Amino acid sequence: MYNPLDEVLYRRELAKKYLEDAQEAYRREDWRGSVASAQLATENAAKAIIAIYRTPSWRHDPSDELYEITNELPRDIRNMVRELAKIAHTLAPEHARTTYGDPIRRLTPWQLYNKEDAERAINLARRAVEIMEEVLKRIGIGRT
Repeated sequence: MYNPLDEVLYRRELAKKYLEDAQEAYRREDWRGSVASAQLATENAAKAIIAIYRTPSWRHDPSDELYEITNELPRDIRNMVRELAKIAHTLAPEHARTTYGDPIRRLTPWQLYNKEDAERAINLARRAVEIMEEVLKRIGIGRT
């Protein structure tokens, strides 16, 4: 049986762990790994919010789902959730790129990314996790 709180806490933990993984990959100068984990941190941060209202999909771009639940959220956090949706939409294409690269140009995932790409992705993921934590706190789920 679906338990929304269990799903929220599960997704929150995934988001936090993937952000840590992205930062660790950055320290190792694994730019592809940084971007891949940053994308997953962001995806799961978004899905933690979605899970409050319904089971999140398996899609890597949950931005539409966030937009769909925005009006169910308290007014004071709607703009934050819209920002999270934009971040999720921005990073979603990286899921395929960090896995398959650019087959048309015959570039592997490791050839696609540099330090600046990793920094940008980590900064977006960090903001996504911050938004998730703030939204959960404001709706009464708080930090665990």
